[in-house]
Order: sequence, then C-alpha cells, then structure tokens
Amino acid sequence: MPHISVKMYPGRTDEMKKRIAEKVRDCLVEEMQMEAKYFSVSVEDVEKADWQAEVVDQTAEKDLYIKADF
Repeated sequence: MPHISVKMYPGRTDEMKKRIAEKVRDCLVEEMQMEAKYFSVSVEDVEKADWQAEVVDQTAEKDLYIKADF
C-alpha cells in the first residue's frame, strides 16, 4: 500500500519507464511521509486506439482529479 498505476501510449524505453516510476513514487513518498519500500508502481502501455475503452471508460469520475484535454 499504496500502488501507483501509470498508463501511457507506447514508445518509451524500459529505462524511461523505470525513471518515471521512481519519480512518481518519490513524489508520493514526500507528500505522504511514508518510506519508499511501501510503494509499488506499474507502467502500462496502452495503444491509442484502445485508450477510450481501457483508460477513460475504466476510470471513475470521482477518482479523476485532473482531466486530460486532447
């Protein structure tokens, strides 16, 4: 606890994904005042054609604090 899930279009290397995961985790470590060992982070590629069904439609409106505008 907690788990952080990042979904994005494909095209980043595994090295980039690892850096993104670490930076997101580190931000929450600071904000939540918890040790990094308690966090897990996943980074998932989602094809553009599948974005609506796999991301937008699967995210509850009440859980979405910032909406993308594209």
